[in-house]
Amino acid sequence: MDGFSSALSLENLLMAAVGALVGTFVGVLPGLGPTSAIAILLPLTGVLEPTQGIIMLAGIYYGAMYGGSTTAILLNIPGEISSVPTCLDGYPLAKKGKGGPALGISAIASFGAGVLGVIGLVFFAPILADQALKFGPPEYFALMLLALTLMVSLSGGSLIKSFLMGAFGYSLSLVGLGPSSGMPRFDYGVSQLMGGFDMISIIIGLFAVTEVLKGIEERRSGATIAKTGSVYPGKEELMKSAAPMLRGGLVGFFLGLLPGCSAAITAFLAYDLEKKVSKHPERFGNGAIEGVAAPEAANNATSSAGFIPLFSLGIPSSPPLAILLAGLMIYGLTPGPVLFEQHAPFVWTVIASMFVGNTMLLILNLPMVWVWVKLTRVPYGIMAPIILMFCTIGAYSVRNSLFDVSTAFLFGALGYLFHKYKWPVVPLVLCFILGPLLEESFIQTMAMGAGNIAIVWSRPISLVILVAAAALLVISILLNRRTNKRVREEQAHGIDVAS
Repeated sequence: MDGFSSALSLENLLMAAVGALVGTFVGVLPGLGPTSAIAILLPLTGVLEPTQGIIMLAGIYYGAMYGGSTTAILLNIPGEISSVPTCLDGYPLAKKGKGGPALGISAIASFGAGVLGVIGLVFFAPILADQALKFGPPEYFALMLLALTLMVSLSGGSLIKSFLMGAFGYSLSLVGLGPSSGMPRFDYGVSQLMGGFDMISIIIGLFAVTEVLKGIEERRSGATIAKTGSVYPGKEELMKSAAPMLRGGLVGFFLGLLPGCSAAITAFLAYDLEKKVSKHPERFGNGAIEGVAAPEAANNATSSAGFIPLFSLGIPSSPPLAILLAGLMIYGLTPGPVLFEQHAPFVWTVIASMFVGNTMLLILNLPMVWVWVKLTRVPYGIMAPIILMFCTIGAYSVRNSLFDVSTAFLFGALGYLFHKYKWPVVPLVLCFILGPLLEESFIQTMAMGAGNIAIVWSRPISLVILVAAAALLVISILLNRRTNKRVREEQAHGIDVAS
């Protein structure tokens, strides 16, 4: 209660509002993620008080998780990597004229999951952080294998194409300096390749640039086809979304405790879970509101859950939280149990401000959705150059490299070809994200086992995860076959599956 009384002071309310609004704006722009924004604004820690500075930086982080869904739904351009799963059903909904309810569900899911994560932060931080410490390299390696089973669910009908795209994505992640040797790999004498391909550039290319090329080919008059509809979802949509929000929030929260398990991974896992439990999995990818609710809840719960190991143990679970850790250190605040003992007013004010900030996001962004909806009315001849300009800025700003800009446009052309010939790009993105984590955990696991891979199934937690991965792989293959069979039957009877 003391934390709330401090968080509701005028200065702290202002900082929470600034952080939430800047975060939303940053999330909307492709490429300029929370990591870059927090890094840019970190020097402000020299001017602001510790509590005000961390409240603002934290607001940027969880605000960006919300903002990334807006352009994902309206324009098929994910502002954040964690918004990629939202594109799969959000954009088809927008094309059907249901973009408004999809944005409303996204906002409500973000708010509910964010609050769920903060409640967990309040009550379960010491216990859950202690459990997260039991995860070693073998457990992370098994967890990455579990995540790779998602490729089957994201295959789009062709397992062979999905696995080939996944292999392509993984091979791209191998380019650059090796994690154990420090030696360049697959650089072919090109100095820029020593740093590897940047994830943001590939995402911008495969989604944003590709979408512009598709729009030019279709000669669109506007960014979307149909009316957006009311931003406030109806009773039926809320009923359909309630359980996916809860499941997505729980998946995002518990996996968000693990260092390295980013919001992108948890969003994919939550989407896959909904597709498995659904009675009509064939609707996913064609405009299922559950496909928006689950990943949006997951990525926001992950962002809130990441503060638990940060505050309790000093372990950042994502790049933005690593920069927040630097901000804490600048203020002389060492994370860990001592932080709760010696700086209790600061900790509880920041935690209370997260409740306030999430509420602000809901109150401010539901009405502000119409600002983004108006983007869909802009003629595509004007919109396309603006999107390409932001793509160029976003790709360049990550590493200040023109090579990354070239990479974005190269993958934009590839993405257009993939779309034209119906090759799924999401397995490529998934394996590119998981590649470095899988390789690093495998190397550490082999070092722990003195070269014996049996250590993975000799530890109880990793063994359970491996069994779950094998079971999910079988279930995914069977479900994929059932879905394809149902789609073929419905198409044979002249039924529109997308409806």
